[in-house]
Amino acid sequence: MRPTLRQLQYLVAVADTGKFHEAARLLNVSQPSLSAQIAEAEQQLGAILVERGRHGAFMTPLGEEVVRRARAILIQVEDLKAFTLRPAGEVAGRYRLGTVSTIGPYLLPGAVRELHRLFPELRMSVHESRIADLNDRLNDGRLDMIISTPEDHASSAFMELFEETLYVCAAQEDELSAQKGPVDVEALRGRELLSLGPGHRLSLIIQQLADAAGAHVSTEYEGTSLDAVRQTASMGEGVAILPNLYAVVEAKRDPSQVVRPIRHKLARRKIGLIWREGSPLSEPMTEMGKVMRAVAADLLSSDGKEPKRRVSRR
Repeated sequence: MRPTLRQLQYLVAVADTGKFHEAARLLNVSQPSLSAQIAEAEQQLGAILVERGRHGAFMTPLGEEVVRRARAILIQVEDLKAFTLRPAGEVAGRYRLGTVSTIGPYLLPGAVRELHRLFPELRMSVHESRIADLNDRLNDGRLDMIISTPEDHASSAFMELFEETLYVCAAQEDELSAQKGPVDVEALRGRELLSLGPGHRLSLIIQQLADAAGAHVSTEYEGTSLDAVRQTASMGEGVAILPNLYAVVEAKRDPSQVVRPIRHKLARRKIGLIWREGSPLSEPMTEMGKVMRAVAADLLSSDGKEPKRRVSRR
């Protein structure tokens, strides 16, 4: 006897949730049924995989390794199903997309609308998180693709969606807000730059930009969102450094808010659609990436207004 795929799925769910009842709810099965199946898997493998306690369920060291291998097996099974059930290149079925918080909320509303218009059989779930978590979820099969910075996912395949410039945003009375148009990096010398916390590629870029400008990144403030960073800057607490897409979609909706692009080679970042190397879904994901790329181009060229043109299917 050997564990079934269903039992492996149950083990992974318990590892992810840390609770039997949460795992059962996630998989839409009864808790007694899930518990019985995991106990049977432990019996077949001849080892205790889950430590049960009043405060939750914890994987034993052996259980952690079994779960790691189970994830790899389940990925292969899902890839096999995708390969056999879906004609090559067809964009249909459910896809799990991950995104960084500095891109998803500003690109996806328009992109998902356009994707559903072009591909009526497409279903998409979206998970927003930091880069390290997205990378783990992509590699263990919990996500099919992610929108992120390609250099943070070196072992994965990707297509570039767009490259964006970074913008400055300061209080209305700040000299940076007295003019419009590009600003030279020298104008940031001695200034305090506001950034998100660690775990964001944007924070690393801002630190590099601060070093080049002779500025410094605030050690007293770490924003939880781009909105929080911008609003703090508008109160005169520093200079916000904002990505292009956010600047045109959100900041420019407030006519009193001045945002200016930074004229420097470091004030840029590339954004890509990323998936596992060798994924059988690479063709349909490439087609989806083309739509995202076109929507992003429209947003960046129209200062955040609704895209003026629609993407055409080939």
